[in-house]
Amino acid sequence: MANWVYPLGSAAEGSWDISLGTADSTLAVDGWAHTGLKVATLAAGLAVELPAAAEERIVIPLSGSFTASVAGEEYRLAGRDSVFSGPSDVLYTGTGTAVTISSADGGRVAVATAPAKASYPTRLITAAETPVELRGAGNCSRQVHNFGTPAALEADRFIVCEVLTPAGNWSSYPPHKHDEEKDGETSLEEIYYFETRVAPGAAAVPGAPDHPAAGTDAIGYQRVYASDERPIDVAAEVRTGDVVLVPYGWHGPAMAAPGYDLYYLNVMAGPGPVRGWLISDDPHHGWIRQTWAGQDVDPRLPFASQPTEGQPRTSQAASS
Repeated sequence: MANWVYPLGSAAEGSWDISLGTADSTLAVDGWAHTGLKVATLAAGLAVELPAAAEERIVIPLSGSFTASVAGEEYRLAGRDSVFSGPSDVLYTGTGTAVTISSADGGRVAVATAPAKASYPTRLITAAETPVELRGAGNCSRQVHNFGTPAALEADRFIVCEVLTPAGNWSSYPPHKHDEEKDGETSLEEIYYFETRVAPGAAAVPGAPDHPAAGTDAIGYQRVYASDERPIDVAAEVRTGDVVLVPYGWHGPAMAAPGYDLYYLNVMAGPGPVRGWLISDDPHHGWIRQTWAGQDVDPRLPFASQPTEGQPRTSQAASS
């Protein structure tokens, strides 16, 4: 299933570590039409540019802080040390406008994209404004930053969020799908971009608890499988910089291996008339949701920063 799994380096283009599905990407992915992703690692003082195109974009600092220039206006994005350090400022750029992204100190930045017709205003969503949701319970607990969902952002096509999963927990569970336009479900492509780390204290050197032991290999796993006659069968081991595409089918779990925290950025969009994330559970596993009612959210959450007043703390219904 190499068409759907892109280990670090396999989707690089020019200055970009990852360039998949965007208006300027030259890497063709058969059957992929509604979402895109670019990721760049910038040295101090360097910049990357995206030409004007009929696609909407969100600029997401992964590590470090950035300045984005859109239509002659500069927007300062206060970033973070890493994706495990809580939310970051992000910038929605609308459509039909070139974007230049630079960093005074260097860092890593992602740009989520989707082909779009309607244009909405450029908008800076600060870390403090980002809705932080604690989803699931027990070993299905995860933290979701909902900066690009319909409730948080006015946009044309895409739905964008990021999910953090503590070591040993499962996300995107129970397995679910969104590959049909029908009552209770929308048809959406989905991109998973992953980062991993050794969980704090999980591999501490005796006498030096802040330093992980040598030789660690932070890994996670992603599962995608067929929901109808269309074949797909992915069981991928993932690390920082890897991408898994979900064109259709059941997907989940996304597993954080014991000892390693897991992050993923989700980009979703589709051909349907409604910008909404409506899903169907795999009927073999949907009953798992009912077990969460008697469990607490994992006490390791939230990572780094507490949700601000008024942000949702739990949801038993959503799945990613």
